[in-house]
Amino acid sequence: MKTSIITSAFVALVVGFGGSVAIVIAAAQSVGADQTQTLSWLTALCLGMMGTSALLSYIHKAPMITAWSTPGAALIATAHGYGLPEAAGAFLICGVLILATGFFDVLGAAVRRIPTAIATGILAGVLFPFVVKLVTGFHADPVLSIGMIGAFLLLRGSSPSWAVIAALVVGLAVSCILRGGSFGAGLELSILKPVPPEFTMQSILAIALPLYLVTMASQNLPGLAVLRASGYMPTTRSIFSSTGIASILGALFGAHSIGMAAITASICVGPDSHPNPAKRWQAGIVYALGYGVVALLLPTIYRGLISMPPTFFFTLAGLALISPMSLALKTLLSEEGDVLPGMMAFVVTASGASFLGIGSAFWGLALGVLLYLGNAFSNGVLTHLFQSENIRSLTRDGTDTNAAPIPPDARKYNGMPADISASHAAPQALKENS
Repeated sequence: MKTSIITSAFVALVVGFGGSVAIVIAAAQSVGADQTQTLSWLTALCLGMMGTSALLSYIHKAPMITAWSTPGAALIATAHGYGLPEAAGAFLICGVLILATGFFDVLGAAVRRIPTAIATGILAGVLFPFVVKLVTGFHADPVLSIGMIGAFLLLRGSSPSWAVIAALVVGLAVSCILRGGSFGAGLELSILKPVPPEFTMQSILAIALPLYLVTMASQNLPGLAVLRASGYMPTTRSIFSSTGIASILGALFGAHSIGMAAITASICVGPDSHPNPAKRWQAGIVYALGYGVVALLLPTIYRGLISMPPTFFFTLAGLALISPMSLALKTLLSEEGDVLPGMMAFVVTASGASFLGIGSAFWGLALGVLLYLGNAFSNGVLTHLFQSENIRSLTRDGTDTNAAPIPPDARKYNGMPADISASHAAPQALKENS
């Protein structure tokens, strides 16, 4: 196993966990979870991601990276007036809906038909806001930002995977020494605390259904698009069946839904992970093992990560994702034909704007597909009109006045001399067939 497989999986884990754990904590607090219940929530999510990532990566021999639904956590954080048991019941219903989706390949069939330009445009748009934060980190913490970027650039030319690890080590050192970051003393193991679910129509309508839609549109769809853009297209039945079951089991411990990753997956599906695409599935296994360790030592890791400054996570994510974004844009711009649908998908997705509670990745896909279909329709109409004009240009004797002269050898019919006209050849052919 190449070292790049291990480093890419490790960076994906740090970026995925550290970059959005605060949103999950806010979601847990909004439904009244205490610290023990919050840690149980996170532990269940880590175990679910470990199981689904390892299983799917091994079955499909592709880097199948799963993650908790960050858009879903943001949605839950805005849902007030519900207790943790009601939320757990809504999470369980959402898991059942995801599992049911696995028996219908409608979404998978749609994703397989997404043009490469649009898929890569969505991928680049999803990554763009994280790369931009490389610049904003200078204002918040210039010493930390410059140190991490400097370490990255120093090793980037010789070893891209080790460059990100160097940035990570420098970031941890600067944060711990100069900014007071610390993982604390003592080792504390995780526990799972069951949450008896309660089912109410209000929580189903306010949490379960929106969580399902947001997870599918803003999590699974971009995640599948990332795989599609990288040349992987596994069946969606196994994806939704496994993540649905994991979400149902996690809901019994107060955890919300799990889906396909987009941001962290892009770190593992590119050439920086492994030059051979057939070997990149190993990153999914290492990623799963990493989350197993996190699940076991979550209280200790939790104390350390929440003490790190936000600039650490912003800079690490930007450095890890700049190469996948560059590759996606290169693929988009190298596509033959009109690149406008892909570019519009990129622009809308990168804007981060949401509408009707659905994230920008869905609307970027929708606009890109509409433009693509519009181009296909226009080209089809123009082709039909062009063919009709050619028909009208034919003379009465069947000769196309717009066509180039036919060489004499090409006008031979069944071995007859070339000077015999088509008017004599056609009746002879009919006579022979009768």
